Amino acid sequence: MKKLSHIGNDNRPSMVDVSNKPPQKRTATARGFIKLQPETLALISDNKIKKGNVLLTAELAGVQSAKQTSNLIPLCHPLLLSKIDVKATAEEEGVAVESIVICTGQTGVEMEALMAVSTALLTVYDMCKAVDKNMLIGGIVLVDKVKKDI
Repeated sequence: MKKLSHIGNDNRPSMVDVSNKPPQKRTATARGFIKLQPETLALISDNKIKKGNVLLTAELAGVQSAKQTSNLIPLCHPLLLSKIDVKATAEEEGVAVESIVICTGQTGVEMEALMAVSTALLTVYDMCKAVDKNMLIGGIVLVDKVKKDI
């Protein structure tokens, strides 16, 4: 197994020093899903959830959380993000969320993409919890990460 980069010689966690790495264009894509009852999906489609537009609110929450990742995950670097795209889509059995995050920097944006998806799904859960007691969040995965020299 590869040595963990966030653990120092003193066996204490520390933020990785990326100061010697060249800036690169970095992109990460993540996905996740929340399983919902058919009645809940109908309410979402008809915009009848009392808290408001579920899909739009989830997308905005995902964008907001991606921007806050370094404040919530202790060893993440604060990054200047150049694009965050979060899309929540009603499907047959629930809502799928996909995020794409881009920056030009010295470290990747995987955590920001995963945070966006996680928070968007939690927002769906929060907005629908009054009408659906059987929701199930899962399948949150990093789909892709790319870095390109600039």
